Amino acid sequence: MFFSISRSWSSSSSSAASVETALAEKAQKEKSDSDGGERKDNGVVVSSYWGVSRPKVTREDGTVWPWNCFMPWETYRADLSIDLGKHHVPKTFLDKVAYRTVKLLRIPTDIFFRRRYGCRAMMLETVAAVPGMVGGMLLHLRSLRKFQHSGGWIKALLEEAENERMHLMTMVELVKPKWYERFLVLTVQGVFFNAFFALYLLSPKLAHRIVGYLEEEAIHSYTEFLKEIDSGRIENVPAPAIAIDYWRLPKDATLKDVVTVIRADEAHHRDVNHFASDIHFQGKELRDAAAPIGYH
Repeated sequence: MFFSISRSWSSSSSSAASVETALAEKAQKEKSDSDGGERKDNGVVVSSYWGVSRPKVTREDGTVWPWNCFMPWETYRADLSIDLGKHHVPKTFLDKVAYRTVKLLRIPTDIFFRRRYGCRAMMLETVAAVPGMVGGMLLHLRSLRKFQHSGGWIKALLEEAENERMHLMTMVELVKPKWYERFLVLTVQGVFFNAFFALYLLSPKLAHRIVGYLEEEAIHSYTEFLKEIDSGRIENVPAPAIAIDYWRLPKDATLKDVVTVIRADEAHHRDVNHFASDIHFQGKELRDAAAPIGYH
């Protein structure tokens, strides 16, 4: 009798404790959501348990910063005063190999895209963003193996890769790639990444010289792009919002303004890569010379 009463009382107590625990957990969850969670527009709550949350970032005018892919302190105004006509005259055997390689690579591009400069630019940027990433990655691994500083070149090359990627993110706002162009991007990227990776391991000076000549071709392509816009054959549409914020362009900026600043960026990348190749040709390592960090 006493056992049955005790068991009944124990069951009641256990049920009450379970209810109280559930209520306490619910209250704690609601408190956590209201205090530290971030509710997205689709109603999904992102837990802040790990203490990782996006700080409140605003523009200079106080409006909310809309981008997660870059922050206001990473934006800049392009240096449009840079000399676009610079050219490294090939002198050595490796210079001539690099120059001829780039000229050969241009032939299928001209055949496929012809005068579709928007699509050409999109494809160009998917390739142009690879060398900086490969070079930065290999220098990073070399720094770890040899316990040496890179002289800032890891950051400089990764900055180049990120800048080229932002060119692409801008172009896809203007040119919507077709399915076969997306397939072409996958193919070209797979081949180019592995080829450039092997080349950089074998000869960094040749790799950087090739990139320097590729950037010279990019300047030429964007110059032709601007001619098409000026002639009216390509509509001078308003600049995408991402371009206005990234390059600090005026609110009424147009496609011509975007192409102009991208061309200036490519000229800077041309200089950086020819400079890097020159350092190697002098028998030195990149870390022996100060890296052009922030030189877009």
